[in-house]
Amino acid sequence: MSSTELPSVPPTSVLPEPAAVRVAEGERLRSVRVPGVTLTVRSRPPAREGRPPAFYVHGLGGSSLNWSPLMALLEDAVDSEAVDLPGFGDSPPPDDGDYSITAHARAVIRCLEASDRGPVHLFGNSLGGAVATRVAAVRSDLVRSLTLVSPALPELRVQRSALLTGLLAVPGVAPLFTRLTREWTAEQRVRGVMNLCYGDPSRVAPEGFRHAVQEMERRQRLPYFWDAMARSARGLVSSYMLGGQQGLWRQAERVLAPTLLVYGGRDQLVGFRMAQRAARHFRGSRLVTLPDAGHVAMMEYPETVASAFRELLRDATGPADEGDTVQPDAEGDPGPSADTGGPTATIETTRG
Repeated sequence: MSSTELPSVPPTSVLPEPAAVRVAEGERLRSVRVPGVTLTVRSRPPAREGRPPAFYVHGLGGSSLNWSPLMALLEDAVDSEAVDLPGFGDSPPPDDGDYSITAHARAVIRCLEASDRGPVHLFGNSLGGAVATRVAAVRSDLVRSLTLVSPALPELRVQRSALLTGLLAVPGVAPLFTRLTREWTAEQRVRGVMNLCYGDPSRVAPEGFRHAVQEMERRQRLPYFWDAMARSARGLVSSYMLGGQQGLWRQAERVLAPTLLVYGGRDQLVGFRMAQRAARHFRGSRLVTLPDAGHVAMMEYPETVASAFRELLRDATGPADEGDTVQPDAEGDPGPSADTGGPTATIETTRG
């Protein structure tokens, strides 16, 4: 069933004014209006002028806040912007109610075109990884490199722990789930999400947990929250059914940009076994596997992901981009060991 067959969402003009979202020190928020959607973009200006642009796309149920830890670590390397996809974070629903992967990719492309910052170092996590893959495949001119953290690419054998996400795509399940969990507190919901998404939820600092609860409370007041979740889940599942040139694995083979793949050994949503398949489809890619990480390695082990991206950035910088070369500071670039209690990363490079 297409997203247009779902109940229509209220026009953005009659939606209540959302509560203020958190903006970390050093970050800024701006609103970007492109055809069909209004997007909130979180930016972190670089520590030095002339850094190459980077653009981050979050996963299902997430927001641009998911990238704040990584953006802070890379402020000396790139000029970062993270988008709230339509219906998520601080972005209102799309005008046409279309939450398909194609629609999300179109929103990202229009945002990049409007900012005239491309080509960018494009990042994507989970649903955002599928979106970023499509963007890189169809608009190579906008993508300088591609970094995917647990991308939600088609799996034939879905993990049991991921079935609830898939069930959200079934008509009527989201309203039923809402009724069944009406008494759940925001704190209970956040603990459930963290248990599902983190390899080790105890790594979340008390302040980070408090901020997550506040964000959950804000989202629960939005009348379109579950609608956006259900429609995006349906859009993701529908994309798995596409064949030919529209298939995500086929589009992965069309990506020309240098690609970094990051997979967590304790990921309950994207099978760890998919790492090798992804490495075969993204030609010339490098694969980083983190045995102790879950679904959101950029939040759980941001130093390790930042270190892997820095290596990609150094290798992807050609002679024409000498001004963009990242120079280590006095302490040197942070490596996997810099992440206290972090995992031992396994790095492989494939040639296609």
